[in-house]
Amino acid sequence: MNAPVRSAPRVVRLSPADNVVVSVDTIEAGAVVEGVTARVRVPRGHKMATTPIPTGQPILKFEQIIGFASMDIAAGDWIHEHNVEMHAFARDYRFAEDARVEEVLSIEQQATFQGFRRANGKVGTRNYIAILTSVNCSATVARFMAEEVNRSGILADYPNIDGVIPLVQGGGCALDVKGEGYEILKRTQWGYATNPNVGGVVMVGLGCEGFQIPRWKEAYGVGESDTFRTMTIQETGGTRKTVAAGVEAIRHMLPIANAARRETCPASELMLALQCGGSDGYSGITANPALGAAVDILVRHGGTAILSETPEIYGAEHLLTRRAANREIGEKLVSMIHWWEDYTARNKMEMNNNPSPGNKLGGLTTILEKSLGAAAKGGTTTLAGVYHYAEPVDAKGFVYMDTPGYDPVSATGQVAGGANMLCFTTGRGSAYGCKPTPSIKLATNSDIYRRMIDDMDINCGDILDGVSIEEKGREIFEMVLRVASGERSKSELLGYGDAEFVPWTVGATM
Repeated sequence: MNAPVRSAPRVVRLSPADNVVVSVDTIEAGAVVEGVTARVRVPRGHKMATTPIPTGQPILKFEQIIGFASMDIAAGDWIHEHNVEMHAFARDYRFAEDARVEEVLSIEQQATFQGFRRANGKVGTRNYIAILTSVNCSATVARFMAEEVNRSGILADYPNIDGVIPLVQGGGCALDVKGEGYEILKRTQWGYATNPNVGGVVMVGLGCEGFQIPRWKEAYGVGESDTFRTMTIQETGGTRKTVAAGVEAIRHMLPIANAARRETCPASELMLALQCGGSDGYSGITANPALGAAVDILVRHGGTAILSETPEIYGAEHLLTRRAANREIGEKLVSMIHWWEDYTARNKMEMNNNPSPGNKLGGLTTILEKSLGAAAKGGTTTLAGVYHYAEPVDAKGFVYMDTPGYDPVSATGQVAGGANMLCFTTGRGSAYGCKPTPSIKLATNSDIYRRMIDDMDINCGDILDGVSIEEKGREIFEMVLRVASGERSKSELLGYGDAEFVPWTVGATM
């Protein structure tokens, strides 16, 4: 009998200039790939050298440097932590050389969704009443308020309200009230209070904390109203009285918030937060570029997309500065990179502390490699603006916000900036969800999509089977429109989002 014919394991070469390929299937020792015999086993999603790489020479993927050989690497070797190192190298930023004027469809030509148009002209995709806390000391009271409202069953009488959510946080006191940490928390709280997905706000504090509610209100020129109420536990008379006062305030808000109705709105009113977490070796090949294709469509329809996670674009920032609309925008991004280099050094860390152990198991070796894949979420259009954490995003098109790489903290900044939708790519399997902004999960590979089917909204793993990036980008864009119109994402159906409000803590806790 003839021996069965074994097909060669599938690989992806991302550029002719690369000296590695990425394995789609496990490459067993002795297998021949692109004319090169594998010297050892190479796991799925990992890299194999296709040419000899002498010690100290760069390893190229995406036609970019992802690290340097820490020893002589032979063709057919598995490339990973054991033979790769990182060290500084010059990057040519070439500010704004690829900037272009983006062609935006007219209002009449734009795709539409069913959203809640607010009095200030912004459009929400959800309609929540949010209970914010000025300090961790009032977090339990905020949760008690939400629990009592939800337990009462009264929300059944208000079908246009998506829920009452306690957005509690662990800071608010023992911080420098004149420092950067205070300013970040101030912006973040205000950004959530004014996010278009929020129809009413109760802010509850203890009373003696560093983050004083009256000072916060004064900073933004806001007073008490039918849909904005504040109180403190100490002034109200303790836990039970404050819970009762908060519940009563919410009861008065319910019919007002419920009066909002969905109406047809252009896609230019969408602001999409871009996130990736639990990344793997496929992230930069499937889900991230597919999300980038969806971003390009959204920008063409007049919308906004926010790329973030500064530690996870480190090593790819020179690709973004080329796309900056002008030199000032590009230099602002580079200054953020330098801040992070100093920040990590002061805290006795290094930028290559990222990727995480899970990322490395999935095939990512260095932060440079991870960043090149992560930046693909931003598509190909001009970088129209760069923002500090939780700053209001006022530009249309593709923009950048400085945030940590830690997903809940990063997404919190984007939502505070005004994001009313969120897309989240994952290869290892993330269980993240968000309120008040719905999150759509994109699996980078078919295995994790099948294994975590209750969490994943879209499978991008079929790109490895021949589905085009463009086709998948269109699928993502169309789902964004549906979810923006009220369809529930998987994380919403599971009930995620109450615990994912995590403002960035910068500075000492005193």
